[in-house]
Amino acid sequence: MSSTPLPGIGVRYDLTTRESRRLSVIAHRDGGRTLSAYRKEDPDECALSTRLTPGEAEALVGVLMPSHHSPNLLSTTELGLVAERIELSSTSYWNGRVLGETRMRTETGVSIVAVLRRAEAIPSPTPDFRLAGGDELIVIGTREGVETAAAILGRE
Repeated sequence: MSSTPLPGIGVRYDLTTRESRRLSVIAHRDGGRTLSAYRKEDPDECALSTRLTPGEAEALVGVLMPSHHSPNLLSTTELGLVAERIELSSTSYWNGRVLGETRMRTETGVSIVAVLRRAEAIPSPTPDFRLAGGDELIVIGTREGVETAAAILGRE
C-alpha cells in the first residue's frame, strides 16, 4: 500500500493485490472517494472508476469489514485469541443496561477490556458500568467467543 498526497484534492492510496491487480482509492477532502481498478494486462489502463459519496463509501467499508469484525486489533495467534471492536447500536437490548447483566465472560469466555465512548476510552470496565448506544467494546477471546459476543450485543 502506498499513498500520494494530491494537493487541493486529497490523498490517493494504491494497492497491488496478490494477483498483481492494481487498485486505487482517492480520498477526497469532502469525504467522497473515487475507487479505480486497473487492467491486469496493462496496469496503466483503468478498467473501472467510480465516485462514491461519503455514505456510499461507508456502506462499502461496512460490507468489506463488518463493524463487529473491524478493525482487527490482534491477529489470530497460535493461542487462538483475537481482539476486536464490537459496536453497540442505539437499538440494542443492552443500551442503558449494566455490563454485568450481559454475563459476557460466563456465556462466551470473552473479556471486555475497554469501552470507547465518543473521544474517551474506559479501560477495564466493571460489571456496574452502564452501556450506551454507540459504545465500541474492545473484546478479546476465541474467534467463536467473539462471534457469540457480537450476536449477544446485537440483540434488540
